Amino acid sequence: MRFTKPFWSGIADGSITVAFRGWKRPTVVAGRPYRTGGGRIEVVSVRPIEPEAITGADARRAGYRDAEEVLAHVRTDEDRALYRVEFRLLDEPDPREELAERADLTDTDIGEISAGLERLDRAARSGPWTGQTLALIERHPARRAPDLAEMVGRETKPFKLDVRKLKNLGLTRSLRIGYELSARGRAYLDAMASERSGSGPDRGHSG
Repeated sequence: MRFTKPFWSGIADGSITVAFRGWKRPTVVAGRPYRTGGGRIEVVSVRPIEPEAITGADARRAGYRDAEEVLAHVRTDEDRALYRVEFRLLDEPDPREELAERADLTDTDIGEISAGLERLDRAARSGPWTGQTLALIERHPARRAPDLAEMVGRETKPFKLDVRKLKNLGLTRSLRIGYELSARGRAYLDAMASERSGSGPDRGHSG
């Protein structure tokens, strides 16, 4: 669930627990966790609401001064209804971060990572990209995403979406600027290098 930067601190300290959105149909589901710039949240409820039903208390819980400011910032029209989303901040660790720190890889772990990367490569219309992207991040940690994308002749937005897929596998970490390999990502590339040099089991990976 996306929030612009001015809302991140309020989400992080728990003062923002409501959001208003103009949607053709809801894009979040009650009971599911979502990542935001202010931390991981769980959506408690999603329901349509009439503009005049926005209370001052809810407007402040959404990070606005009043209902008028909400309506000035949330786009609605005949195709987009107004929705009220209530959520709570999750205080348990992000599973992706926990996964990223697991560097003691078993053969099973390595096989599962390779299979996941191969699925991503097969699904890409432009061809295999995972190996190239991991190597690029390894060589250029903390480099701006637009710079990295330009190095391999890609547009920034799809490049960033692909790096997010690698993060979901626990192989990369996002920095304030750019990315770096996680402990798991480094261990995986080291294992692949050992296999290519003949000192490990024969397990291929496309890309």
